[in-house]
Amino acid sequence: MTGTLILDSEGLSKVIRDDHRFLARVVEARKASMLTVVSAATLVEARDPKTTQARFDWAISRVTIQPVTEDVAREASRLLSEHGMDGHQHAIDAVVAATALGARGPRIMLTSDPDDMNKLCGKSVRVVAI
Repeated sequence: MTGTLILDSEGLSKVIRDDHRFLARVVEARKASMLTVVSAATLVEARDPKTTQARFDWAISRVTIQPVTEDVAREASRLLSEHGMDGHQHAIDAVVAATALGARGPRIMLTSDPDDMNKLCGKSVRVVAI
């Protein structure tokens, strides 16, 4: 694999909803030999009670789930502190950012929150608004 495509909860939600325009981006990344990943925390954030379990399970089978390890949690905490951000409001964003920073480059993140993700990831991750 050469590089990583990281999805935040909105990106994963678009996969779950079978958003064809969005899925085309994921397919293009796969064709470019990029690994598509989500943080395990994103599974919780993207869960919609209107989505059947079968549909949810199918969608997450399309991505690689990265665990929230102690190292990821410590990096997320460090990022929050470095940028003066509160964990209550930005915890999952920080975990997703730490996951992205730990991924193989080049790194591209598809996110609904480009301002916070650009702040948290810096120039190490290409952040693309969705």
